[in-house]
Amino acid sequence: MDFMTAVKHVFNNYANFQGRARRSEYWWFYLFTIICNVVASIVDGAIGMPIVTIVVFLGLIIPSLAVTIRRMHDTGRSGWWIFIVLIPLVGIILYIYWFVQRGTVGPNDWGPDPYDQPAMA
Repeated sequence: MDFMTAVKHVFNNYANFQGRARRSEYWWFYLFTIICNVVASIVDGAIGMPIVTIVVFLGLIIPSLAVTIRRMHDTGRSGWWIFIVLIPLVGIILYIYWFVQRGTVGPNDWGPDPYDQPAMA
């Protein structure tokens, strides 16, 4: 899955917390959110008010949570495991470790293996 396909797929599933998300889908969308936040910060610095950053945050919070939960489902874990990042140091290390690994091979409790299905545009 390439950058644009991943971003389109996440926005097509804007508030879909069911199913599974590929590694590439999650990480390309993560890069997209970083780019959006950097651009918003630059624009806000130029105008002197954090308006654009707030709008970007509000626009991306739901799809970011949805793709994160779907990625957690791909690893065979409940979406509630996203709260592991609240544990200092250990939580973020586990979170990254889980998200860089390939998800469960074959179907699991949250749906079929996304690698067995063609990437949607």
